[in-house]
Amino acid sequence: MALIGRGCAVAGRISSNRLFLPSKCFEGSSVYCKRLITAASTSSTLTEKKRDIKEDGLNLQDFISGELSEKSSWEEYRGSLKRQKGERLRLPPWLKTEIPIGKNYNKLKNTLRDLNLHTLMGDTCTRGCRFCSIKTARKPPPLDAEEPYNTAKAIAAWGLDYVVLTSVDRDDIPDGGAEHFAKTVSYIKERNPKILVECLTPDFRGDLAAVEKIALSGLDVYAHNVETVRDLQRHVRDPRANFDQSLSVLRHVKKVKSGVLTKTSLMLGLGETDAQIHAALKDFRESGVDCLTLGQYMQPTKRNLKVEEYVTPEKFAYWEKVGQEMGFVYTASGPLVRTSYRAGEFFLKNLLEKKKTEGSIEAAE
Repeated sequence: MALIGRGCAVAGRISSNRLFLPSKCFEGSSVYCKRLITAASTSSTLTEKKRDIKEDGLNLQDFISGELSEKSSWEEYRGSLKRQKGERLRLPPWLKTEIPIGKNYNKLKNTLRDLNLHTLMGDTCTRGCRFCSIKTARKPPPLDAEEPYNTAKAIAAWGLDYVVLTSVDRDDIPDGGAEHFAKTVSYIKERNPKILVECLTPDFRGDLAAVEKIALSGLDVYAHNVETVRDLQRHVRDPRANFDQSLSVLRHVKKVKSGVLTKTSLMLGLGETDAQIHAALKDFRESGVDCLTLGQYMQPTKRNLKVEEYVTPEKFAYWEKVGQEMGFVYTASGPLVRTSYRAGEFFLKNLLEKKKTEGSIEAAE
């Protein structure tokens, strides 16, 4: 699994802001938030885990449990979790996790460089969301016409079974780059129809025709991030984005292609309240969203929004339970959970394959 990714700097991303590495799937898709036990009983486990992840990378359980923290127990942490005026919060121990570079890193990095791949549609965004550190410009360089083909070629060469494609916003292009996305999906499916494709897309300024192009491109999962609760949209996102516009994108996907799974994400720690989060999740479900991820907002640079609160692993576990009870097909909730995860992708891969099998059986009958 791999992601050619948008360059918002958040914990868990490779520092180049250009690549999520592929890694082996692991068995088990449930999201748990386990407490740490004493250092005496975990020291050998930590050593073994660190050795293992040098080869294969982190799994979702490692990220959300905080087991790789050097502290023996995050429950003993007594630092401030909510920011006071003029203060910058210290990073709590459950977020102090090593980001390993696996054995495939250099191979993938070289392939991307050779094919001139960054994110889809370039590395410069036309928007200026306050949580994101990617380069911005009113008129970025023109699209690379060969990028869809080259992206598909790279993915096929890596032998992936699940790929996540994402991009910058390109408001300077009439369709926002939707055709570019659709071509990439089509080329991937032409090379290997068995590869499952997830597209993490912009909102295309609410242009539903553009949304439709991607929804009908042959993809398996359509993702679009709402990013934050309704009341914080203007504070966090670019003014051209808004809560209802994002919901309209996710709703339209279901109208166009009901069998496509839809997915969205919230960053927590920006000053939102529990009531606002509950309201957002309710709106997601009413809009037909299938999959949900919730993770901690991390300030990428001093120019970006400050973290207002570090949410505890226990609270993330609570939101996971809420998501399950509300009927989301899949909920990933943890301090280091991000939109794309090999654990989540593994779950969706199995779900999609099951749906295809059931569909074949029904057709035969």
